[in-house]
Amino acid sequence: MDRRRFLEAGALMAAVGVSGLAGAAARAQGKGARIVIAGAGAAGLSLAARFARQLDNASITIVDAKKEHHFQPGLTLVGAGIWAPSHITESNASYIPQGVKWVQEAVAEFDPDGNQVVTAGGQKIPYDFLFVATGLKLDYAAIQGMSPDLIGRNGIASIYAGPQAAQASAAAIDQFIEKGGVGLFMRPATEMKCAGAPLKITFLVDDKARIKGRRDAIKMVYNAHNDAVFSVAPVNQKVRTLFAERDISVNYGHVLQSIDPGARKAVFKTGQGEAALDYDFLHVVPPMRAPDAVRNSPLPWRTGALAADGWVEADKATLRHPRYPNVFSIGDVAGVPRGKTAASVKWQVPVVVDNLIAELGGKQPGAVYNGYTSCPMVTRYGKAMLIEFDYDGKLVQSFPFIDPLEELWISWLIDEKGLIGAYRAMLRGRA
Repeated sequence: MDRRRFLEAGALMAAVGVSGLAGAAARAQGKGARIVIAGAGAAGLSLAARFARQLDNASITIVDAKKEHHFQPGLTLVGAGIWAPSHITESNASYIPQGVKWVQEAVAEFDPDGNQVVTAGGQKIPYDFLFVATGLKLDYAAIQGMSPDLIGRNGIASIYAGPQAAQASAAAIDQFIEKGGVGLFMRPATEMKCAGAPLKITFLVDDKARIKGRRDAIKMVYNAHNDAVFSVAPVNQKVRTLFAERDISVNYGHVLQSIDPGARKAVFKTGQGEAALDYDFLHVVPPMRAPDAVRNSPLPWRTGALAADGWVEADKATLRHPRYPNVFSIGDVAGVPRGKTAASVKWQVPVVVDNLIAELGGKQPGAVYNGYTSCPMVTRYGKAMLIEFDYDGKLVQSFPFIDPLEELWISWLIDEKGLIGAYRAMLRGRA
């Protein structure tokens, strides 16, 4: 094995973690339980794979109309011009475990009082246990004047809208660097998936401009939704330092409200009223909310910070619904303080699976999710910081030899080479 392959293998092992290398748990009796999983994304497929492997005599059904599966952590690398959309696009069918029924329709209604979901085609699917893993909704329509159709045109980019949008964003970035001007970057005021991605794309545009010898031709402004650029204090301080070193300005308390694509003007809501900013390049990160079927159901929080956008009410340690104890939420849709990353799913899924298996076996569930979230914060082409933290915002390190606040090539290697293999293993219930 040459050095490169050795390092790639090491990065994959690091990403998978020790638990992913352990043997499968002994099969348990499912006691005929009807398990319904709403959503065939990272969380839904991982759940189905683990249940299929670890339970006998249980009926497992996935409900989702989605045919394609996207490795969403790779959208940043597509936007950076490193990967093609095909590299992060696969067929969902290839990850549906044997013996699992796939209803290829969207869930239109959640009826936890009747213990059933209703599909867009009117099919009623009863359950004994429901796992809500629908992901979230990218609410571009909440930004006046914005539509996903604009991505790649008039200086507008947005990597979140999918692989093709990320590729169109890569082209918009190249045009911006070539022509020069003012680039605006941001994040929404809502909860969001991978809160580090808006920072990553900002860093990558800066570095690409430097590589091309065009950094003096562009001005870069990051618009933070509150008084920080990242919610974890030491990471916030590090990013602010890097922004200052790289001449990236920051506007605090700026939330995008509307755009005028023809005039290339963006209006932000601030504590002092509206602020209109001209731009030549704009990276839009839309507000993110629970899908409509979830928001319009009895499942969301009724009060508190997580209620407005419809996140599913959940105990943050067990991901179990406090009002409907046979309902769990996993992944982006779960109404917990952190955990909207693929790395979080890797830690959440074993908790809910192990707890349900314990319950079916007459044992006391004891597995706990501590809010683990991971964000390989790409800061340059070839360098990244491996940021990992928990509910308390405390930095945690899977590997003591990797300083989470240092820009390292090994952290880049984990992100660019290791994570996709670990992710695929997770989808098959092996990580």
